[in-house]
Amino acid sequence: MLSKGGCPKTMLSIKDALDAVEGRWKLLILFSLSECPKRFRQISREVKGITDKTLSKELKNLESNALIRRDVYDTFPPTVEYSITPHGMSLEKVLDELHFWGLAHRKKVIGK
Repeated sequence: MLSKGGCPKTMLSIKDALDAVEGRWKLLILFSLSECPKRFRQISREVKGITDKTLSKELKNLESNALIRRDVYDTFPPTVEYSITPHGMSLEKVLDELHFWGLAHRKKVIGK
């Protein structure tokens, strides 16, 4: 476990990590893409409640953080597909732990 002494370097790395995945949607989008590459509409259907505008913004942010890749194929109309990068896949353990923690939390707090 990390030292909790408030080391500025430790806090900076945690801040950087949170900045890359902060918000309500980014981890859900990454989880959706962890299975296979998907098109915009497929992600939108899987991540319930996200608006197209927000999804577009979050995808651009994830791409700028090198967590996902956007591929445009020369078709008519153009096909755009999003996939998780190896750097994004490095969050797999974090997503798994959040999943298991969420199950335990739901059981403890909600009772389901």
